[in-house]
Amino acid sequence: MIPDRSLKEIGVWQYGVIPTEKILFSGEVRRICEGNVCRLYGTTWACPPAVGTVEECRQRCLAYPCALVFSARYPLEDSFDCEGMAAGHAGFKALCDRLHRLAAGEYPQTLLLSNEGCRRCGSCSYPDGPCRLPDVLFPSIEGYGIRVKELADAAGIAYNNGKNTVTYFGALFFRPGKTECADETGGA
Repeated sequence: MIPDRSLKEIGVWQYGVIPTEKILFSGEVRRICEGNVCRLYGTTWACPPAVGTVEECRQRCLAYPCALVFSARYPLEDSFDCEGMAAGHAGFKALCDRLHRLAAGEYPQTLLLSNEGCRRCGSCSYPDGPCRLPDVLFPSIEGYGIRVKELADAAGIAYNNGKNTVTYFGALFFRPGKTECADETGGA
């Protein structure tokens, strides 16, 4: 398991390790994606419909016995601080890159899901060509149909982290070494 100290150093606020069978997948969450509130539906390899059906996403996740559910908290001036939310979003994407590199030293194969879609390329190749950066494509956790509030609860981490903050969530799916996946929590 990645040491608590290392997770803190890369910017993880809270985390919990859970067996993947505890994760709730929902077509309802996917229907929110289809409403295109974030304006990424059908525009990127990290979001639906490119990620496949909710059942396909579920099977992809369940191929790993463990999930490191993690969050990062960012301060806002007030609840309408769109610039602060955008800065937090960019910070969380950078955190996911750091976690991906850290996990590569521990586990030969992982699946990392991040918040919202991918914005690495100025213009995504979807649907006309393959992903240009498949090794660092971290699909949308919501796009996979995962109920993030319930995921945070299962991992024992806070979903809401106080007034004038925004919290982003991700999940790193992995196969542990010789031990079974055991519930573990850490963070603030």
